[in-house]
Amino acid sequence: MGNFEVDGDNLTGEVIGAAIEVHRVLGAGYLESLYQGALAVELRSRGIHFEKEKIIAVTYKGSPIGESRLDFLIENTLVVELKAVANLTPLHEAQVLSYLKATNNNLALLINFNVTRLKNGIKRIIRTT
Repeated sequence: MGNFEVDGDNLTGEVIGAAIEVHRVLGAGYLESLYQGALAVELRSRGIHFEKEKIIAVTYKGSPIGESRLDFLIENTLVVELKAVANLTPLHEAQVLSYLKATNNNLALLINFNVTRLKNGIKRIIRTT
């Protein structure tokens, strides 16, 4: 694990900074997969530990029913979901909340790169238990 606080504030700030740098260099208009690749490069250059395309098990009433993939699991505590869409919707937020529940984590960033200013495309999501 890196040198980041477990509460997530410092970690989220570092990840947001990395995403802003990706957006500053690439701008809007690319596919999500390109932003994912660029963010992986930026996180690695900043010494932030992550798992990309992290497979998570999905269960229903205790029975495994399949798998899903997280865009990123950062420092084993922060879920990061990337989008490149016109607008974030409540469905995107519900997807992230499902990922938080499946991973038993409480903090996520939903980042939409298809915006003029990235700060307008970042949503911090907290799961309350």
